Amino acid sequence: MVFRFSGAYTAIITPFDGGRAIDWVCLRSLVDFQRSGGITGIVPAGTTGESPTLTWEEHNKVIETVFDAAGTSIETIAGTGSNSTDEALEATRHIANWGMRAALLVDPYYNGPSSLEVRREYYEPIAEAFPDVQLIPYVIPGRTGTQLLPQDLGILSANYSNISGVKEATGNLDNARLTRNYCGSNFSIISGDDDKTIALMSDQAIACSGVISVVSNIAPRAVQGMVQAALKKDWKEAQRFATALQPLFELVTVKTEESTPYGPVPVRARNPLPIKTTMQLLGMTSGPCRSPLGRVTKNGLNEILRSLTRVWTTNPEMLEPIERAFDISVADRLQMPQYWESLSYAGY
Repeated sequence: MVFRFSGAYTAIITPFDGGRAIDWVCLRSLVDFQRSGGITGIVPAGTTGESPTLTWEEHNKVIETVFDAAGTSIETIAGTGSNSTDEALEATRHIANWGMRAALLVDPYYNGPSSLEVRREYYEPIAEAFPDVQLIPYVIPGRTGTQLLPQDLGILSANYSNISGVKEATGNLDNARLTRNYCGSNFSIISGDDDKTIALMSDQAIACSGVISVVSNIAPRAVQGMVQAALKKDWKEAQRFATALQPLFELVTVKTEESTPYGPVPVRARNPLPIKTTMQLLGMTSGPCRSPLGRVTKNGLNEILRSLTRVWTTNPEMLEPIERAFDISVADRLQMPQYWESLSYAGY
C-alpha cells in the first residue's frame, strides 16, 4: 500500500519558560489549539521546534508529549533527523517503539556530505532499519549546507517503500519538478515553505499535496483551509486564503537593516525567532527561544506589528481563534506597548 501525506501539518514550536526550560503544560495547550484548528498533523522536535538546542532526553519527551496529547485524531510526524546517522537511528528507534508511524529527517547539516553520501550513509541505513516507519526527507540546503538531490531521492523512493514523501524546502520549483519526474505520481511532495505552497500545489508538474507549516502555529484553520481548497482545485478560494495569510508568511524570516558605529548591517531574524516573538506578542504560550537565538531588533518588532495589524484590520478571522483559545484581546495586544516592548533588543 502506498502511504500518502496530504493536508496541512504544523511544525510545532517548543515552548520554554522564562528560564528556558521546556514548559510541558504549555506544549499540551499548543497541541490542543492545533487540534481545535482542524490541522491534519503535527511535527514535533523539528528545527522549528529548536531541535538543535534540545538534549536528546528533551527531544524524545517533546515527541512523546505531543504524540500523547494529539491522540489518534491527528497524525504525529516525529522529527528524528541529525547530522549523525547513529543519533538519527536511535531517535527513529525511539519513536518506532512508541508506535509512531512517520518521521521527518532533515538532511545531515554542517558535515557537508554529497548527495550520494546523504543517500547511502544516512537515509538508506535508517530506511532499512525501520521498514514500518514512513520516512520524509527534509531537503533545505539553505539551512543544512547540503542537499539530497532529486536523482538520489528517486533511487530511494524506488528501493524503499517507506520513503514515499519529501519536505521540499529548496525554494526551487525546478527541483520539485525533477522530484516528481523521478519519484512518480504516487510520491508525496510536501511544501516546506508556507509562501510557496500554492505555487507548488497548482503546478501540475509538481502536484504538491500539502505543507509542513510554520505559520499554522498561529493560524491553523486558515492554513488548513488554503490547503484543502487547493487539493479540491478550487484555486480562487485557495488564493483567497493565501492572500489573507501573506502578512503572516512574511514573518517566517524578518530582514532589517540596522545602524552601528561602523555603518549599516543587515540583520535576518530566522525561523523560529519571528514566529515565537509573534506568539509572545499575541499572548500565546510559546515563551522565548533558546540561545543562541535571542530577540528581534526594534525594527524587526515593528515589522511584526505592522504585519499583524494588517491581518487584524483586513482579515480578523485569521486571529480570532487565538482570542478564544488563550483568553486575550488581539486589539489590546497590538495597541498596548506593555505586551511587546520587552520582546526586542533595546539597541544594536
